[in-house]
Amino acid sequence: MGHAHVRRAMTEIRNLQLELYQFRRRCLVAAVLMLLGFSVLLGRLLVLQVVRHDALFKQAESNRTAVVPIVPHRGWILDRNGVVLANNYSAYTLEVTPAEVEFESLDDLIAALATVVRIEPRDIKRFKKLQAESKSFEPITLRARLSEEEVARFTAQRYRFAGVDVQARLFRSYPLDETAAHVVGYIGRINQKEKEAIADWAPQAQANYKGTDYIGKLGIEQSYEALLHGTTGVEQMETSAGGRALRLLGSIPPKPGGNIVLTIDIKLQKLVEDMFGDRRGALVAIDPSNGEILAFVSKPTFDPNLFVDGIDVENWRALNESMNRPLLNRALKGVYPPGSTYKPFMALAALELGLRKPQTVIQDPGFWMFGKHRFRSHGGGLGAVDMRRSIVVSSNTYYYALANDMGVERIHDFMSPLGFGRKTGIDLEGEAT
Repeated sequence: MGHAHVRRAMTEIRNLQLELYQFRRRCLVAAVLMLLGFSVLLGRLLVLQVVRHDALFKQAESNRTAVVPIVPHRGWILDRNGVVLANNYSAYTLEVTPAEVEFESLDDLIAALATVVRIEPRDIKRFKKLQAESKSFEPITLRARLSEEEVARFTAQRYRFAGVDVQARLFRSYPLDETAAHVVGYIGRINQKEKEAIADWAPQAQANYKGTDYIGKLGIEQSYEALLHGTTGVEQMETSAGGRALRLLGSIPPKPGGNIVLTIDIKLQKLVEDMFGDRRGALVAIDPSNGEILAFVSKPTFDPNLFVDGIDVENWRALNESMNRPLLNRALKGVYPPGSTYKPFMALAALELGLRKPQTVIQDPGFWMFGKHRFRSHGGGLGAVDMRRSIVVSSNTYYYALANDMGVERIHDFMSPLGFGRKTGIDLEGEAT
């Protein structure tokens, strides 16, 4: 009996020691795991608070704040005497800030607004396109150029439409309509191709077009886009988690675009355009003393105001399908024989190459024969002409004969350094040689 009690007591002691050992081992493992866990948390905290502090701080600020662009006023275009060819005028627009709208959907909002102001299908289509490209806290134009009556009707019921407001905006205007349209050009909404081109610009240039809907498409508006556009300003807004604007944190005002003064004399330009009447053609009047272009005419012309807010289908079809091709800038892209203005240069070449003397006289019977082909000149002929008289009376026969003696290679070699067959470098895009 005594030995059995001793053995049982020893067994219990051993079991107790084993359990105590296992307990201590489990505690050690748990402590190691806890230590590892705290080490991972500490390491992660170190990464977040120290290593990635700057990047995460910027991200947090970005989530808390939003930058809203302020589009600058576009510069004016004037003629040499200060006559305005392109300017801006103020008009009211109906704008929607999606994050602040309290209707079930934007479609419900638009349907309700349509009972107050006129909203066309094209307005809705444009609005949805702009919405897809904008942030919810940015105002989006639903209707442009509201009448005073429409502004009054909306103002009376404004309480019904949270997130909708009427704002005064600037719109481009061409007060002389068709006059000098090919020179001045026009602005229009930025299309997909132009957006892709802007995406390839330097970051600062891209940022300057945030919030900008319009860009120069033709003429001076296109060539001097960077100067006319100006510098976009910004407003930094504090936003809620849902994107609602809470308060203004700071702002940088925009810098308006620069004004451009052309060498064109618009009175001369209009005079020439009126003299053309319904005829097609081109005329460029240059001051020979300094090379300034005083008139740059292409007829027929068009009204650039049609393009500012997107040209309608009927007007586009009328312009694009017209046999007179009014959208073609004939003065810039038309390729025409130089005519009698070429003759003094041929006379100069003849003197330089020793092919004619100033006093050399030829008979002009009113035509010149080349093989069996008769090239006509003046009706009854001009009779005896020397070099000076050939220019004064513009004798075709004199220069037909001279060109035949000179040959095409020598004509080319002499004329090329004078600029013939090369672009002038005029500050309009699309020039043809």
